[in-house]
Amino acid sequence: MSGRAALRPGPPALRRLVAARGRLTAWLARPLTSLHLVLAVFGLLTLFGLVMVLSASNVQAYTEDGWSYAVFVRQLAYCGVGLVLFWVALRMPVRLLRGTSAVFLLVCVLLLIAVLTPLGTESGGAQSWLRLGPLSFQPSEPVKLALALWGAHVLVLKQPLRHQWRQLLVPLVPVAVVIFALVMLQPDLGTTITLAAVLLGLLWFGGVPRELFGAIMLAAIAGAITMAGIAGYRSARVESFLHPGADPQGAAYQARQAMYSLADGGWWGVGLGQGSAKWDYLPNAHNDFIFAIIGEELGFLGCLVVLLLFGTLAHAGMRIAARNTDPWIKLTAATLTAWLVGQAAINIGYVVGLLPVTGLPLPLISSGGTSVAVAMLAFGLLANFARHEPQAVSALRAGTTRSGRPGMISRLLRLRPPVPYASGSTSSASTSPGPPSGPPSSGSHSFGPHPPRRAPYPVHTSARPVAVNRSRGGKR
Repeated sequence: MSGRAALRPGPPALRRLVAARGRLTAWLARPLTSLHLVLAVFGLLTLFGLVMVLSASNVQAYTEDGWSYAVFVRQLAYCGVGLVLFWVALRMPVRLLRGTSAVFLLVCVLLLIAVLTPLGTESGGAQSWLRLGPLSFQPSEPVKLALALWGAHVLVLKQPLRHQWRQLLVPLVPVAVVIFALVMLQPDLGTTITLAAVLLGLLWFGGVPRELFGAIMLAAIAGAITMAGIAGYRSARVESFLHPGADPQGAAYQARQAMYSLADGGWWGVGLGQGSAKWDYLPNAHNDFIFAIIGEELGFLGCLVVLLLFGTLAHAGMRIAARNTDPWIKLTAATLTAWLVGQAAINIGYVVGLLPVTGLPLPLISSGGTSVAVAMLAFGLLANFARHEPQAVSALRAGTTRSGRPGMISRLLRLRPPVPYASGSTSSASTSPGPPSGPPSSGSHSFGPHPPRRAPYPVHTSARPVAVNRSRGGKR
């Protein structure tokens, strides 16, 4: 009996636990919490990725370039480019982002076509790159972002027609299918799966009926299975996933080496830089399979840190989508979050043996040029959307008015107070959005608007704090 009593927390411990929970609840209720979460996850993932790229790539860099820091320096340069893109995305007006989304997508599609011409270069069995001297560029990475921005714009315009599925899916789905075809001609099944995840995220959060969404998802799965069976190397990957012991030195070699690395790491890892898998045992150790190096050198604890960071990103992104009032921001933020977290889940899934190997990088952690820069650009957009939450707009503008100068983060990044944004007709819009013709259906999963007729998109122009219904900004 005394042992059981000793396990129970005493009143002081219980009071401390309740006080800590209260402080956490109060911090989460602050108007700038979403922005701080995005910035914290962005900084931690970037620094963690640089450290792990340096540790995982030094052997291969010395073998190929004669210098152990060659890959790390290139990664550092791409991170510098990504930081500039992050800053630009953080400062760019939301109306400009939405208005230029169609042009952005058109440029990306033209670059995908250019890759398939003699201008494209082949690397790793896929003609996915455009090279300009020492610089290389992969157009299939920014097209993910372009599809999310433009697709959200189209779905918001078609919200009054959301019950007419033919009107709702055109032109989004046909354009997405064309993009899928261009990427598969390279061929690049992993990027195509990520693009399909972006499209499914748009349709889900855009309020497509569940029956139609289920049919589209089944068609996407059937298409992925068909594409996996067409090429010999892709079918070999699927076969090695279903039967890992059938070809341990062939198609299953990489996945088996990743599992050995995770097993060697145990709970605490063998130590940063002390792993053996990068000594030509695990191919692409600093790129697609860097999570295996994390598990080997930092153990289960290091893997848990990565999972917690992406889990925090999922919470922050959905929080931004839930707390914003503009339908385009809500839909874009939810889709970008689904893309980044979904790609991380696929990468981690095939490293630990839960999925077939697809060759997708781990966002902000894997070595890569275009993928890192585009991921940083997406984080900049999420931070921009966090600053446009109604409470955040009121707090930032009120703080600047009272003190006469912006806050510390705004001063460091040279950010002006956000201007309240309300969606309206944009330069690329063919029709103007309006309130839906009827009440929303029960059990809707949409982040899209269900606005009242008299005030579709409220704008808070006062610098004073604005009262916001907490039931809309809390848990869902």
